[in-house]
Amino acid sequence: MSPARLDYTAAVAALRARGRFGISLGLERIEALLAELDHPERSLHGALVAGTNGKGSVVALTAAVLREAGLKVGSMPKPHLVSYRERIALDQEPLSEERFAAALNAVLPAIDRVAARLGPPTEFEALTAAAFAELARSEVDLALVEVGLGGRLDATNALDPGVAVITNVQHDHEKHLGRTLAAIGAEKAAIIKRGNLAVTGATGRGLRPILLRARAVDAPIRRTGAGAPYRATLVHADWDGLLVDAETPNGPLPALRIGLLGSHQVGNAVVALALLDALAEDAARRGRPFELASAAVRNGFARARWPGRLELFETTRYGRILLDGAHNPAGARALATALAELGVHGFPLVFGAMRGKHVSGVLRALAPLLPRPVFTAASEFGAHRPASLLRRWQLVAGAGSAAETADKALELAAELRSEPDQPIVVAGSLYLVGAVRGMLADEVEPE
Repeated sequence: MSPARLDYTAAVAALRARGRFGISLGLERIEALLAELDHPERSLHGALVAGTNGKGSVVALTAAVLREAGLKVGSMPKPHLVSYRERIALDQEPLSEERFAAALNAVLPAIDRVAARLGPPTEFEALTAAAFAELARSEVDLALVEVGLGGRLDATNALDPGVAVITNVQHDHEKHLGRTLAAIGAEKAAIIKRGNLAVTGATGRGLRPILLRARAVDAPIRRTGAGAPYRATLVHADWDGLLVDAETPNGPLPALRIGLLGSHQVGNAVVALALLDALAEDAARRGRPFELASAAVRNGFARARWPGRLELFETTRYGRILLDGAHNPAGARALATALAELGVHGFPLVFGAMRGKHVSGVLRALAPLLPRPVFTAASEFGAHRPASLLRRWQLVAGAGSAAETADKALELAAELRSEPDQPIVVAGSLYLVGAVRGMLADEVEPE
């Protein structure tokens, strides 16, 4: 008798039971799991995207252009903000509840078999296997897959889609990746496999191991940034996005509109331009060529959206709210620069953070803008308590307040506005941003 099929709520419960925060790096379990599923990953082509920051933005920009070019694109955003359904997306739309449940049901028997031999696969490994299998079943033209943590031992590294991207190398997850930028860069560089086409926007000490790896596995590499073949100059930034003048080996793209906020997106945009060229080259050498007209690039970049990253909400109850998942010092510096560009100072800040993060570094990056913080916590195991965050802030900058729940924090923050249209900024943890976004969009994941 075949096992009963789980509905969406039961499937999510079975997934959560694997431990949302369980990190057990290594490829043995995921490779065994994919073998049990008849290797769906072998039919997927596209890009594996690693990097400390910017992975999601690069994928969002790239996917938007590919859709404009008429291609079917699968992606695996991580982490999700509101619903697990976001973790498997087709043409940037999350799977339906029914389809997501079916994807998990298809891998659960294989998970049990692997668990009996190698120990239980983690939640992330289960999601990765389910996503690879679903994208293969959906016969996507291209798959854009974000690496979860690092690269070398991340479950996604069981995939060899043809193109490997490393957006940048900054300090984060040192417990798992190493204390130096060179060590972190080496972990990320390991996603570049023999014969791949590679793309990177990395600079400084994190760049060298990427170049060494690319040379060792005969992977031509496209570099982006100042002085590189792919580069861009910011012309203007406002609440509608960015205007840049871009240069590529194929020629200039003047007055290119980017629909994402924050000047740090200039760097992500040029990585996306290089990635698009790499994808086209890889597709051509596989005998599946496609064309990318400049109109597709322009329309895709202008229409690109990335939820929870400098995302503006206009609400009746709380007024303007700006959500940003900045959770490490580099991300917080990018947020601070974007806010300064938009003329946002002295704003109410709703802030939460997970343990294990460089919280003081994040707070120091935001402090020069003189925010009025209300510290809170998402209802997740591993979150710092509000009072603990307040004590850290008092050491960094001074006065603040705390609230036990996100909705109470928003109510208190709304009272701290110095002018009616001043946005409340929600930052510090993607889990907090996801919880607030769920409230604002009236989306709740079933328990």
